[in-house]
Amino acid sequence: MIAAKTHPPQGTSVPTQTPLDPIDRTILATLQDEGRITNVELAGRVGLTAPPCLRRVRTLEESGIIRGYHAELDPAALGFGITVFAMVSLKSQAEADLLAFEEHVTALPEVRECHMLNGEIDFVLKIVAHDLQAFQLFLTSKLTPAPNVGSVKTSLTIRTAKQVPGVPVDLG
Repeated sequence: MIAAKTHPPQGTSVPTQTPLDPIDRTILATLQDEGRITNVELAGRVGLTAPPCLRRVRTLEESGIIRGYHAELDPAALGFGITVFAMVSLKSQAEADLLAFEEHVTALPEVRECHMLNGEIDFVLKIVAHDLQAFQLFLTSKLTPAPNVGSVKTSLTIRTAKQVPGVPVDLG
């Protein structure tokens, strides 16, 4: 099995565009769908022997195209019964203020995603909580009083129709 590796922090430099051949693309698509596949099985699927397949995977990891391997967990099984999206507007959009907000939410484990947007809303956050009361406490004690927060609008997720990690890998 390919060794676990964590991805670099968000906001770090984007990997340089590397030309990918069809074998690399198949490796990427397979690993994105089945991160626990063994190198031997992966090699068989892409038509290589194990050593050159592992070299390709390592090259994709080192180039930053593969940022890590993760287990997908069931939030409800771990007691996180609700998911909320919060749209945050800041009082100032100066770079130092944006970075300070990003650092603040990075330290909050309930915030699972943080995306800076253009337009009226500065950030959208994906937040998990055990229940509505826990979310309210999080909102009033950790998010709205954060420095430079002007307003927060929230939407509670009712259900998720699609949740696919990663990106489409063009195999053509």
